[in-house]
Amino acid sequence: MRYVSTRGAAAALGFEDVVLAGLARDGGLYVPESWPAIAPDELRRWESLSYADVAVEVMRPFVDGISEDDFAAIVHETYAVPGVFHQAAVTPLRQLDAGEWLLELFHGPTLAFKDVALQLLGRLFEHILKKRGERITVVGATSGDTGSAAIEACRDRENVTIFMLHPHGRVSEVQRRQMTSVPSANVYNIAVQGTFDDCQALVKAMFNDHAFRDRLNLAAVNSINWARVLAQVVYYFQASLALGGHDGRRIDFSVPTGNFGDVFAGYVASRMGAPVNKLIVATNVNDILSRALRSGDYSRGTVQPTISPSMDIQVSSNFERLLFDLYGGDGARIAALMDDFAATGRLAIGNGQVTDASRLFAATRIDEDETRATIAHVLRHNATLIDPHTAVGVAAGRKLRTGPEVPLVSLATAHPAKFPDAVQAASGIYPGLPPHLADLLTRPERYEILPNDLKSVQDHIGALTQ
Repeated sequence: MRYVSTRGAAAALGFEDVVLAGLARDGGLYVPESWPAIAPDELRRWESLSYADVAVEVMRPFVDGISEDDFAAIVHETYAVPGVFHQAAVTPLRQLDAGEWLLELFHGPTLAFKDVALQLLGRLFEHILKKRGERITVVGATSGDTGSAAIEACRDRENVTIFMLHPHGRVSEVQRRQMTSVPSANVYNIAVQGTFDDCQALVKAMFNDHAFRDRLNLAAVNSINWARVLAQVVYYFQASLALGGHDGRRIDFSVPTGNFGDVFAGYVASRMGAPVNKLIVATNVNDILSRALRSGDYSRGTVQPTISPSMDIQVSSNFERLLFDLYGGDGARIAALMDDFAATGRLAIGNGQVTDASRLFAATRIDEDETRATIAHVLRHNATLIDPHTAVGVAAGRKLRTGPEVPLVSLATAHPAKFPDAVQAASGIYPGLPPHLADLLTRPERYEILPNDLKSVQDHIGALTQ
C-alpha cells in the first residue's frame, strides 16, 4: 500500500513514513492510493473475533514495512484485556431504546475516543523509531481531548518529545488538567491565546516550515496523521458486526464531529465494505461541516464557544480527504481549492460533489438548547448520563435517522465527567471521575501561556529541544 497527498505534489510514501510524516510536504494529507475491499464472507468470519483480532484484520491491508507478527503484537498489546482500556469489549455498545444504541468510545485512560487511536499510534511510533534509531518531536493541537490522549500515549517514550497546544481558557478544567498535570520529562503543554483553529494553523505552519520541521524531525498526532484515522475505522466494523452487519444488515451512524476525522473513518469503513447505511454528521453551532454537506457552503466563520468545546472548530482538516475523493483524486484541483480557502475563507463545493456526498452523508446543526435538552431527555427516558458532544450526536441521529427499521448507533465520544459543569447544569447530576483520575483536580499543573504567534511558539519549542 502506498500513500499519496491530497494536493498531488508530494512524493508517495509507505506506511511507516506516513506515520512519522503526518502532514505531507505540499501541505496536503496522506490517503491510500486505493481502498481495500472486504468480502461479505470475511465479515461473517470476523463476527466471532475479539476487538484486537478485528483490528488486525481491518488495518492489515494498509500496513507495510512492519511484519505481520510485529503488527499483530502491537495491536494486541494496545487492546489487550485486561490492559489499557477499562472494558473488555474496548468500545462496547449500550442500548438506549428500540433500534438505538450508543457506541461507548471513552473507556480508555483519558476518557475520550481519541484513546482508541492514540494508544496504537504511540506504540507504532516506538516500534518504528527503535527500528530506525531515530527520535521525533511531536507537535499537536487540541480542542480538548486529543491533547490528553496524545500525551498519555507518548509520555515516557524515550525517542519522543511531545508539545501540545491548546486554546487558553477554551477547554474544560478536566481536559486541561489531564494534559498539564502529567509530570513526564518529555511532555510540554502550551496554552495559546486564541482558538483551536489558531492552534491548528500554528501546527500546520510548523510542518510547512521545512527547515524547522527537518531540524526537529516533527511528527503529528492530530487526525492529519493517517494512522489516527485508520485505527478509528475498526470500531465501525466492530459495531456493525455486533448488530448483524455480517448478515447484510445496514446501520446508521451518527457522529459528533468538528474536525471530520472520526466520521471520515466511517467513510473509509464504508468504502471497504462495512454495512454503513448513512453517516450522520452532527455539528454544534460551529456548523461549517453541516453547511458544506447540505449546500456546498464550506466557509469559515467565527468560532463560537459552546458546552461541546471539542467541536468548536471552523476549519475541519480531514474534510480535505473527503474532497479529494469527491473530486476524483485530482490533487491539483484540491490544492487550488484549499489555496482559495486559505486566502478567502470560502470554498464552494460543486453541485455534483454535494449530490455524490449525500448518497452516504446527512448532516445537521444542533444548538445549545437542543444539546442540554438531549442530555436531560436521555437521562430521564433512557437512564443514561451522556456528555455534551455525545448529546449532539444523539440529537442529530434522532432527527436524521433513516427509520426504525435501520439500527441507529450514536458515537459516545467522551465520558460525562470530562464536562461536569455542563452535564450538571443540564441534568442536575454532577458526574464523578473514575478512580484512576479521582485526584486529578488537586494535581500540580505545568504549562506555558504564549501568544498566537508562530515565531514565539517555534522559539519556545526550539529552545526546549536543543
